[in-house]
Amino acid sequence: MRSSSSRILGALVVAASFVPFVFSQANTAVKYTDSATGIIFDTWPVPNGGSQTQGGFTFGVALPSDALTTDASEFIGYLQCASKDSVNTGWCGVSLGGPMTNSLLLTAWPKGDTIYTSFRYATGYAMPDLYTGNAKLTQISSTINATHFTLVFRCQNCLQWNQNGQTGGVSTSAGFMVLGWAQAFPSPGNPTCPDQITLDQHDNGMSIFGAVLDSNAANPSYSAWAAKATKMVTGTCQGPTTTAIAAVPVPTSVTFDYIIVGGGAGGIPLADKLSESGKSVLLIEKGPASSGRWGGTLKPDWLVGTNLSRFDVPGLCNQIWVDSAGIACTDTDQMAGCVLGGGTAVNAGLWFKPYSLDWDYLFPTGWKSQDVQAAISRVFSRIPGTDAPSTDGQRYLQQGFNVLSGGLKAAGWNQVVANNAPNQKNRTFANTPYMYSHGERGGPMATYLVSAKGRSNFKLWLNTTVKRVVREGGHITGLEVEAFRDGGYQGVVNVTNISGRVILSAGTFGSAKILVRSGIGPKDQLDIVKGSADGPTMIGNQSWINLPVGYNLDDHVNTDTVITHPDVAFYDFYAAWATPNATDANNYLNRRTGILTQAAPNIGPMFWEEIKGADGIVRQLQWTARVEGSFDTPNGHAMTMSQYLGRGATSRGRMTITPGLGTVVSDVPYLKDANDKAVVIQGLVNLQNALKNVKGLVWQYPNATTSAADYVNNMVVSYSNRRSNHWVGTAKIGTDDGRLPSGSAVVDLNARVYGTDNLFVVDASIFPGVPTTNPSSYIVVAAEHASQRILALPPAAAVARWGQCGGLQWTGSFVCAAPYKCAYQNGYYSQCL
Repeated sequence: MRSSSSRILGALVVAASFVPFVFSQANTAVKYTDSATGIIFDTWPVPNGGSQTQGGFTFGVALPSDALTTDASEFIGYLQCASKDSVNTGWCGVSLGGPMTNSLLLTAWPKGDTIYTSFRYATGYAMPDLYTGNAKLTQISSTINATHFTLVFRCQNCLQWNQNGQTGGVSTSAGFMVLGWAQAFPSPGNPTCPDQITLDQHDNGMSIFGAVLDSNAANPSYSAWAAKATKMVTGTCQGPTTTAIAAVPVPTSVTFDYIIVGGGAGGIPLADKLSESGKSVLLIEKGPASSGRWGGTLKPDWLVGTNLSRFDVPGLCNQIWVDSAGIACTDTDQMAGCVLGGGTAVNAGLWFKPYSLDWDYLFPTGWKSQDVQAAISRVFSRIPGTDAPSTDGQRYLQQGFNVLSGGLKAAGWNQVVANNAPNQKNRTFANTPYMYSHGERGGPMATYLVSAKGRSNFKLWLNTTVKRVVREGGHITGLEVEAFRDGGYQGVVNVTNISGRVILSAGTFGSAKILVRSGIGPKDQLDIVKGSADGPTMIGNQSWINLPVGYNLDDHVNTDTVITHPDVAFYDFYAAWATPNATDANNYLNRRTGILTQAAPNIGPMFWEEIKGADGIVRQLQWTARVEGSFDTPNGHAMTMSQYLGRGATSRGRMTITPGLGTVVSDVPYLKDANDKAVVIQGLVNLQNALKNVKGLVWQYPNATTSAADYVNNMVVSYSNRRSNHWVGTAKIGTDDGRLPSGSAVVDLNARVYGTDNLFVVDASIFPGVPTTNPSSYIVVAAEHASQRILALPPAAAVARWGQCGGLQWTGSFVCAAPYKCAYQNGYYSQCL
């Protein structure tokens, strides 16, 4: 068993993912007057008990007198958090922007007779960094007793924030704030030193909610109240202890025909297919081993002594949401797996044979359904998947599936075997298909990586991050790498002279980030990198390649709904981490049978519908049902049904890079087109109609008094609550060269980056949009298909002296024959001199 100071983030991220607006907490303020100070607050209390928190939680604000017309920069806060006793008093936290990433975070905890606080900021799913901006907290009063600790404080410069150039804030004049909270009973580590605290997993609730500011929020007495804030609590700290990463120097005189960056759904199949051709291949993975097969060691006590890790057991897949330390990527504000296997190691393993219409609608010529059929056949011959993962062929705890499928069937929807009927995606439902094999995760790590690892011409480097590609104009000579963890490599690793190639398969955010750090992307993004710590060693701006990297960001639009039914039976997969049912654990360990062979939290049925919008576009909906509660509906007899809007949606967003070289979703790709939203609403109406005759079924969200239109229209559109985490599109494939003003593509039909002769991208980032289903199988198919196209390309040929080696529309070779170098002449012409 491992404790983790980053669990707070994983836990709060899952809260953000499943709380669509304010349904789990009243957004209407409750007026509260603090008896000790006379300060009047707008508060938003969470009641004691129920499914949210034990002991209750309250946050409140008092604002300057003009704050409802002019945005305030500060507030007086009221924070009351639950505790078990006056010794073990835990901690609580507030996000002043709602989501736990890219927002100013305030954490509070008592120790002895003092309440300590710390401002934090998180750009990814790890222990939040210390906030480096100018926020200041001064205490007005504090109390600690056996059940609660309460702090009244002034928070200056807290409503706008700047963390190393990454900015955000709250507009009080809008009359509305989006806030997040969490609390836990365990106390922080290093509690008397706010700068060095560690936070264990929350265990007493979390949520994101909308907070409406009423007339009580702004008060003419604010200045007098603020003057009461006189106490500064700084704490007592020991000197920080840091341990340097033990890096391994890149071996000298070693080159590779292909270097692939990213050991996930794209990179692993590519490494296998390219090494199969006889080429020397290096696969670089940023993170550590995941599966026990490859040396992964993260596991609960009941797996100790087996060759299994937490990643191998399907029933433990949800553990990432409460314990993501050393697993989740820390350089992006979205959940991504930085371990061997990438998303295929940490996700629920859903595995769908692709729908032909997805390729035909989304992809360009050369990537249509008929073009990728051979690749699909190869993929599913190796990873056929199963919708009955237990080795005894049984499906366990199917009460929830039966409730919903019975209603759908009675309403005229047809049951199919998903991967036997991949093109039947309109008013159909199915058992959930997984990539699992023999009761374990399986997937690319158990197939493609096994065959690749058996070849002497294949090498795998773990714990190694790629800073940038090293290039001369449009020709890549190698990669600059850094050790991410102990045992990772440091230095420059080169590809074979002239003919060598680099393929980025680091995911929608990872590949885009490497491109931008390598001087390939929009100018505004390259300027940010130039002004960052990368600046002094960044490639010169004459060699920048202006491509729309980061644009076209897409994701399934998630809309969660909740029903209850007395027949539904909940299984506590989270408890199975530490204290599994003995029979279930024995069945899994000895026979690979039972509920733990199924993905948490008991997913199914899957069901689909296609709806034509007013614009004539047919949009695809996928519904994923799971046996657990959401919002304030407790587990037990609840099911959450997540609606994913996929193919046909026209809304797109953008990923950008920060001065700290992390990536953020700066423009969400959700529901910008009214036709997208209309289909989301109509899909919900259609489902309500389909299930209306199921006896005993009660809609909780939306409930009987809320229309589908009101439910969707009143839902905040943010990645914190609408994401499905199926991000695609930041390096779009296409024939419209993105170097040109009218172009939108980053890679050509061979997945080669425009403006280069030997740099490729093969992962979800090249997808023009999201497909119908969860995309893992599509990414593997894309890798299989791309591998054949890349192998068929002739290698770059050295250009003789005086020859052209670059330019705005140049598509030939960018490398010169020795001893000549490619010299920039102007934006349209470079020459070997």
